[in-house]
Amino acid sequence: MAARIVIQEPSPTGGRRVRADGQILGLAHSDRDVVEFLRRAGLPDAEPLLDDPAWVEWRGGQPHDYGGPSLSA
Repeated sequence: MAARIVIQEPSPTGGRRVRADGQILGLAHSDRDVVEFLRRAGLPDAEPLLDDPAWVEWRGGQPHDYGGPSLSA
């Protein structure tokens, strides 16, 4: 069974698109954003699910890395 929640690869400007059951929930810039999107979608207390591959598929990049331009130039 595929994960219900997909967190896409980081965009070049930062953030990851979050989908649940195929529906776009928003552009997250942190785990906190993802948890809030999932709460609004009816999944309270979703934070423990972020590291559960049965629930969440992290695509591209490292899990919990939301990318964005480097500030150390």
